[in-house]
Amino acid sequence: MSKARAPAVAIGIDLGTSGVRAAAVAADGTVLHLAACPHADTAAGRDPSSWWHGVEHCLGALARHVSLSGIRGLAVDGTSGTMLAVDEAGRPLGDVLMYNDPCPDGAIVERIGDVAPDGSPARGATSALARAIYLSRLDGVHKVIHQADWILWQLGLSIAVSDENNTLKTGYDLGAEAWPAWLETAGMDAGLLPQVRRAGAPIAEIGGGGRRFGLPHGAMLHAGTTDGCASFLATGALEIGDGVTALGSTLVLKLACAAPINSSAYGIYSHRVLDFWLAGGASNSGGAVIRSLFDESSLAQLTSALDPDRPTGLAYYPLLRPGERFPVNDPSYPPVLEPRPADEATFFQAVLEGMTRIEKSGYDRLADLGGPRLRSVRSVGGGAANAGWMRMRERALGVPCLEPRSAEAAVGTASLVLAGQERLI
Repeated sequence: MSKARAPAVAIGIDLGTSGVRAAAVAADGTVLHLAACPHADTAAGRDPSSWWHGVEHCLGALARHVSLSGIRGLAVDGTSGTMLAVDEAGRPLGDVLMYNDPCPDGAIVERIGDVAPDGSPARGATSALARAIYLSRLDGVHKVIHQADWILWQLGLSIAVSDENNTLKTGYDLGAEAWPAWLETAGMDAGLLPQVRRAGAPIAEIGGGGRRFGLPHGAMLHAGTTDGCASFLATGALEIGDGVTALGSTLVLKLACAAPINSSAYGIYSHRVLDFWLAGGASNSGGAVIRSLFDESSLAQLTSALDPDRPTGLAYYPLLRPGERFPVNDPSYPPVLEPRPADEATFFQAVLEGMTRIEKSGYDRLADLGGPRLRSVRSVGGGAANAGWMRMRERALGVPCLEPRSAEAAVGTASLVLAGQERLI
């Protein structure tokens, strides 16, 4: 394949749950090439050597399709809260604790609950801080870092550096822009944690680990972000009031805000990204409910039968089991999927109508808590391809449902590099 005409100036690397992906983009954000390396299996997704193998594969693939001689910067996103301990040489110690792993020691979680401020994202059974404290007790630990931090280290950083998006659930104080003193009381030696930069900020020149792929002297490593924030940026949503709905196994909403929104009651917390705040919440409804109710082979036919102009009048709240997090916070909140009509197409439409009401209630909840009025929505995930559902949602939300620029988190991470480079000029 011939080299792309537009020069590549930025690379974004996405460390996803299923594999590694990388994007090379031009100065105007145009995607020049995407590369992917799936993990061999679930166990590989927990193995740092597999992460690095994926990065090597993807950077090699980019180099074969576009010239990397003009690359100015590179950043990495990772799964939020995935932690590992390393020795002085950056070699992993013990097992990685993934973003959804509960802390093996419940007493650590309890201690954090006693000392962390109300509403801190560091609280809870799957607290990244709890995992960090547990890993800090391993013999020979030099640093406890996040997934994306480790890849930056492999690419040539001489010190452990993270970004304030990945560190939010580890207890980082966004207001003070520092690790807070209460971490020591919770049992965490803050000296073992990485330095922190704002997402997109340039950190240092790429070292030998990156230059062997053809990346030039002077190219910078930038602070990255979480996979969720990267996915938001990839869509092109940048203005206050822009929302992104992920129609995946669960229903996840994110909204660009002028000020942070935090509510422990609804599991809402805010990341600072570029010049705005990104607040969000996650419902237990979503694609997993659809897959439990309908045969996969029938979904195409049911989708073609949707009639958004003729609502069913059925007020469903589709859940797999009792319990909801957002926009209602009630561990015993009941699913509502009755009365069930005899016609399967009507039932399917009613389920989607119920999810649409949840989505609208979610954005309304964010507005009630101080967020901006919704001005547009971009959709990602499997449900985004359903045109009938899109019309249903656009009508209910009362704002345009826009086509996302990209659904690739790596593209969003590359856009952080472009923003960080602008700040250098």
